[in-house]
Amino acid sequence: MGPLGIVLGAGSWETSLASVGELEVLGYSTIWVSGAQLDGFDRVADVLRGICAVGVGTAIIAVDQFDSDAVVRTFTELEATHPGRFVVGLGGAHGPRPLRTLGEYLNRLDDAAPPVPPGARVLSALGPRMLDLARERTAGALPVLATSNYTAQARDRLGADTLLVTQQFVVLSDDPDRARVAARGVIRFLRDVEGGYPRHFQRMGFTDDDVAQLTDRLVDALVVWGDLDSIRERVAEHHAAGADQVALTVAPTDEDSAPLTQWRQLAQALMP
Repeated sequence: MGPLGIVLGAGSWETSLASVGELEVLGYSTIWVSGAQLDGFDRVADVLRGICAVGVGTAIIAVDQFDSDAVVRTFTELEATHPGRFVVGLGGAHGPRPLRTLGEYLNRLDDAAPPVPPGARVLSALGPRMLDLARERTAGALPVLATSNYTAQARDRLGADTLLVTQQFVVLSDDPDRARVAARGVIRFLRDVEGGYPRHFQRMGFTDDDVAQLTDRLVDALVVWGDLDSIRERVAEHHAAGADQVALTVAPTDEDSAPLTQWRQLAQALMP
């Protein structure tokens, strides 16, 4: 999938969509569509029509919001028109038995005619059992808000032959206060979603106070901010820890409609 992906997250969808052709030219090897941008699968098809060769993935489809039959229909249609280029990123199994919920969802994808094969799907895995499920039932894992230590632990759990894409939030700002405000907004939203993020943070060594107060210690470890050298260093840490790809999500510090300028800067700084 290539070493560097980009996530279409913040800003207007129309402006993001208009940028996808340039993102491919810039060298991003996968274009991921954030779950926050997904109000339907038409948007995935729109991205694929706007590019020539790179893959497109969902980051992520919440399985309690997107019906498995709709995923099967979409995958079948896109496989016919853009074979081998759509990766179904799954997660968001809320409630008391998330592993069972995801397992049953994967069963339905397996049993469909035609199926959505394991090699075309990844899981947003935030713990050891989720990583095991990703290894056993999918192409790999797509964790978000992860330290490089977590990336290393995930690689050990997944083994050498399973895909590992670490999604990394970035804020291109040298102003600590401004950058941390943007970063806290991202972390707070995911922390407060029903699911496993607080436990995920604690497993990575953060305290209850870190999680409750969103301390600088937690923010700086999960969201990289500053200049391009700082971001380059964090991306290199994830790769050294075993990530096959780092998928960058720009957390905006203002109301820009799309972070195209930042995407250009990141590509120029990070591409080999």
